[in-house]
Amino acid sequence: MKAAPTFVEKHGLWTDAQRSAATHVIHELQAQGIEVVRFSFPDQHGVLRGKTLTVDEASRAIYEGVALTSTLLAKDTSHKTAFPVFTKGGGFDMPEMQGAADFLIVADPTTFRLLPWLEKTGWLLCDAYFGTGKPVPFATRALLANAVKKLAGTGHEFVAGLEVEFHVFKVTDPRMQPSDVGQPGLPGVPPEVELLSQGYQYLTEVRYDLIEPVAELLRKHIQALDLPLRSLEVEYGPSQFEFTFGVQGAMAAADAMILFRSAAKQVLRRHGYHCTFMCRPRIPNVMSSGWHLHQSLKSISDGANAFIPAKAGEQLSETGRHYLGGLLAHARGASALSTPTINGYKRYRPNSLAPDRVLWGRDNRGVMLRVLGGPGDPATRIENRVGEPAANPYLYFASQIYTGLDGMAKKLDPGPSADAPYDTKAEALPSTLVEALAALRADACLKEGLGSAFVDYYCRIKESEIARFNAEVSEWEHREYFEMF
Repeated sequence: MKAAPTFVEKHGLWTDAQRSAATHVIHELQAQGIEVVRFSFPDQHGVLRGKTLTVDEASRAIYEGVALTSTLLAKDTSHKTAFPVFTKGGGFDMPEMQGAADFLIVADPTTFRLLPWLEKTGWLLCDAYFGTGKPVPFATRALLANAVKKLAGTGHEFVAGLEVEFHVFKVTDPRMQPSDVGQPGLPGVPPEVELLSQGYQYLTEVRYDLIEPVAELLRKHIQALDLPLRSLEVEYGPSQFEFTFGVQGAMAAADAMILFRSAAKQVLRRHGYHCTFMCRPRIPNVMSSGWHLHQSLKSISDGANAFIPAKAGEQLSETGRHYLGGLLAHARGASALSTPTINGYKRYRPNSLAPDRVLWGRDNRGVMLRVLGGPGDPATRIENRVGEPAANPYLYFASQIYTGLDGMAKKLDPGPSADAPYDTKAEALPSTLVEALAALRADACLKEGLGSAFVDYYCRIKESEIARFNAEVSEWEHREYFEMF
């Protein structure tokens, strides 16, 4: 009797490469003596969630998927459910989302890895589907895949190099008393920490040597995950690091960022450290962290960099200039995706190596979009300096692709290079997440690319965070008004 088709087969969810990879994964589970496998999917915030299965169950789940509660898709950063999931349609006007029903995460077998900090543990990155086989419309990895497909229609592939700043602190008190724990809508008390270095000696070898044990701990694990790590640097501020990664295609680079962040936090916590990708921690003298996204387009036909200009004196090709024009035209709306937290907007300050207005410049670290390279330079690219390291990479990349495509279609002119970025008159970047969300809602290009339903969904989740922030009485308010009035 012929076996019933698996969930993957029934709905045709895999490419030939994924089917071949699945066969290899099943073999490796036995050959490597794997005991458990983590099935993870990147949620709306770019945080990995999922389940750990025993190896026998994992072999079945690779083809059948793993059931998760759909409320995971409705949560803000405090894990508070931002939608009325027990009403008709679950607050989404979608029967699949009501009543905290299940959805399935289905492994992408090409992402299989062994986790080097764990014994006999495999890991698979997954995509999200409803039980009908229909993709979950809020799954951000699928949104990037759609953007990549649309870009391919122009004969181009998006490539990215990652430059990620973050902090690592020594945990002095993990704050694990019951009174410290918190609940959804009211996160627990963060750990007490101390610095690893005093900072402000940017790229000095002595400062690097001070933090080298932590850097080496990370390096060994990141390279064991086969991520394309290029450099390890001591950044400007105390306890601040910068890691850079080699050029990859859109999906591979986004997957690498997701895995890097999760791995760094897990590995370091096991050794008594706290790693954070929060933009600006509330710790005296600590600096803001950014995520600089180096991007270009590659011709699918011959692999050539489509941004390289042909004429001397030009910074970008015609394609590159129009792409740049699109990034500028939609920068305010896209900032809600590249800087998705309330905290991230505290980084946009003049004369701070962070942008505060919508500008581009030739090799200038004060602008939002820094253009590098030129005629004959295969590394010609645009560096977007607007992002924070907490951004969901799938949404960050998708925002660049859709707005760049709009610039190419409309042949938008980016205008002249800004050589004095903090003195040049230009449209300001949003100063708050509230302002950025309003710009996103008003951006027709991003609403068309991501889908208006997704934009509404994303803004609602972010507005849940903003409402909680506005309801909280801050230390600043108490200090400012309690004695005065």
